[in-house]
Amino acid sequence: MRRAVRRAVCPGSFDPVTNGHLDIIERASRLFDEVVVAVGVNKSKSSARLFSPEERMAMLEQVVEPFPNVSVAGFEGLLTTFCADHDVQAIVKGLRAVTDFDYELQMAQMNASLTEVETVFVPCSPEYSFLASSLVKEVATFGGDVSALVPPDVLERLTARLAERAAAADGS
Repeated sequence: MRRAVRRAVCPGSFDPVTNGHLDIIERASRLFDEVVVAVGVNKSKSSARLFSPEERMAMLEQVVEPFPNVSVAGFEGLLTTFCADHDVQAIVKGLRAVTDFDYELQMAQMNASLTEVETVFVPCSPEYSFLASSLVKEVATFGGDVSALVPPDVLERLTARLAERAAAADGS
């Protein structure tokens, strides 16, 4: 008898992907047969994003390449709909702090009320407990060194995008 494939999703905006995200994705790849990194596309927040959904997915595809059981996809709407459409049994969420848990527990309970999907909480590694994409963008915008916080290819794209925005702001 064949065992059912255990498939999970790691959802997020990943604007940009950080080493904290990669830590959770790598650990999920060891727990599940297949992991889909799902990039949420929220059209109402698109102007606030540094990278387009396509750019975020391309960066993720590049950095998850070492993990053969990890793929990347975009989604709009409810994560539970994505899970049902892709036969996903679990949502993997990284937790940085107690405040993350409070919010994520509410989301997990809501998701469970909508579909047959479990949420698995994975505590972040201590070195990434403070890390958030928004902080990376803010520090990098003011010239701070974020090279230890994002993969090298992401750092290159981040630096280039911030330089483009600064040049555009200077030209206006």
